[in-house]
Amino acid sequence: MSTAPEQRRTLDEYIAIEESSETKHEFFAGNVHEMTDFSPAHCLITANAIGSLHPQLRGKTCRMFPSMQRLKVEATCLYTYPDASVVCSPIQYAEKPNYTMTNPTVLIEILSPSTEGYDRGMKFEHYRKIDSLRAYLLIAQDSVHIELYTRQEQNSWLLEEFTEKEAMVPLEVIGCTMAVKDIYEDVEFDG
Repeated sequence: MSTAPEQRRTLDEYIAIEESSETKHEFFAGNVHEMTDFSPAHCLITANAIGSLHPQLRGKTCRMFPSMQRLKVEATCLYTYPDASVVCSPIQYAEKPNYTMTNPTVLIEILSPSTEGYDRGMKFEHYRKIDSLRAYLLIAQDSVHIELYTRQEQNSWLLEEFTEKEAMVPLEVIGCTMAVKDIYEDVEFDG
């Protein structure tokens, strides 16, 4: 999630902030929120997830993007930065220059105490309005727990949970699988 909103801004003001800022911000309904700091576990899990998927996508029409890639949810005008995303060709952009994609196939969020409720609730509500989205992956950073939501016919979502390191997460929509043990490689849990 992000910190408390700053003063209300226009979309043009938000874009100008992003172009000159060293930190990332989320934008929705005129509110600009600075994205919070990320823990080492969060960063490592993100890197592991990208490292697992990237080689599997070589030679395919899908591309893997890290959290620096901005996303616009066209239906709600939310601008945000998923922890990782996969976009299958052709990539569509919201505006020029081509910095903001609009058609992800898979979105990945790493859960933290400050973002978990938002990532499961309001953010997922926004994400479900993306027609191209086929899978949403939520990865806990404080325990081995992965939730995969896959879009079904008639816009329902199927939930699968993975809590064993020996499990494999099937991302059939992009022809990939992720080993849970690889996602959590070198991650140390507190306590």
